[in-house]
Amino acid sequence: MIPFNIPPRVPKCSEYVLEAIENAKICGDGAFTKRCHAELEAMTGVRKALLTTSGTSALELGALLMNLQPGDEVIMPSFTFSSTANAIALRGAEIVFVDVEPDTMNMDVECVRAAITPKTKAIVPVHYAGVCCDMDELQKICDEHGLMMMEDAAQAVGSFYKGRPAGSMSDVGCFSFHETKNLSMGEGGAVLLNDPALIERAEIIREKGTDRSRFYRGQVDKYTWVDIGSSFLPSELNAAYLLAQLEEHEHINGRRMERWNQYHEAFAALESEGHLKRMTIPAHCTHNAHMYYILLNSLEERTVLISHLKQNGVSAVFHYIPLHSAEAGLKFGRFHGEDRYTTSQSERLLRLPMYYGLSEEEAQHVIDSVFSFFHK
Repeated sequence: MIPFNIPPRVPKCSEYVLEAIENAKICGDGAFTKRCHAELEAMTGVRKALLTTSGTSALELGALLMNLQPGDEVIMPSFTFSSTANAIALRGAEIVFVDVEPDTMNMDVECVRAAITPKTKAIVPVHYAGVCCDMDELQKICDEHGLMMMEDAAQAVGSFYKGRPAGSMSDVGCFSFHETKNLSMGEGGAVLLNDPALIERAEIIREKGTDRSRFYRGQVDKYTWVDIGSSFLPSELNAAYLLAQLEEHEHINGRRMERWNQYHEAFAALESEGHLKRMTIPAHCTHNAHMYYILLNSLEERTVLISHLKQNGVSAVFHYIPLHSAEAGLKFGRFHGEDRYTTSQSERLLRLPMYYGLSEEEAQHVIDSVFSFFHK
C-alpha cells in the first residue's frame, strides 16, 4: 500500500534528538529551539520566529496578539481546517466565512472586500496547498480599513509570493510542523513576527503570561505574571527533530517538487480529455509541493475513484467539509455572499500521496492507477 503520507525524516533527526536528551534539558527554549528560530528567521527574513506546540497554538497565539474581542468580526475562507476558525472563536469574535477562487481554493479578494463592515477587525488568509493568496490586494484592503492580518501559512513553509516568503507578509504568520507537513516535529508550529511590540508580547504570552524572556536577557531583575498567556513552548526533543529538517529544507522540498512535477506532467493528458482538472499555480507564486490534488467532475466520481485507488494499493484522501456548513461553523460564524465554489469544489477535490520519501516508481504507480480508472 502506498500511504497518503509518511512523516519526513533525515539522518540527523536521530542524532540531534539523542544530543538533546544527553544535554539534560528537554523542556522548551533550549539550544535546539534557538537554532530553529535562527533557521526560520533566515528562511523567511522575519525579525522573530518563535516555535509553538502546534500550528493550532500558533494561530491561537496570533489571535491573542491581535487583541480580538467579542463583537469583532474576522474574515477567513470557509475552506480551511477547524484550527483557523477555533483561534478566532476562542476570543469570542465572530467568524465571517467567504468564498474561494475556483483555481487556487484561496479566499476570493472581492468576496473579502464585500464582507467588510465597521466591526471587521482582521483578515486571515489561508495559503492552501502552499500556494499564496493575493497578498498585495489583501494588504490594500487592510490598509484601507485599518485591519490586522494573520497568515495561516500552515501548508506554505518554503513558499513565496512575488519573491516574498509565505508567513512574512502580515502582522502575524503561522506555520505548522505537523507530521503531514513538508517539515515536521510530530506536533509543532511557529509564529513569525516583525513588529517589536508584537514580538515582546508574543514572548510573554508564550511563556504563560510572564516576562521570563526579559529576565533571562537581564532586562528585569525578577520575572512575574504580567499578561494572559499559556504554555506554547514545544520540548527540545521536538525542536531537535525539526532542526535537522530545517537545515535540509531545500533538499526536502526539492524532492517533493520532483514528484509534484511528475504528477502534473502525467495528468495533462487526462485534463485535456476532460476527465479532471489539475492544480493551478499563478505565475507570481512559487509553491512548496505541499500537496498534489486533482478536481474530479463530481462527488460520485471521486468516491468511486478513491475505492479504485484503494484496490490498487493507493491511499488518496479528501478533506475540509466547508466550515460554514459545520455545526460549530453555524454557531460561531456566518457565510457572507454566495457559496459559488467552496462546497462544489470541496466535493470534487482529491489529494494524492505526497511525501519526502515517495519514489518515482511509487508515484508512477499512482499515476497508472488513476489512468486505469478513466481508460478502462
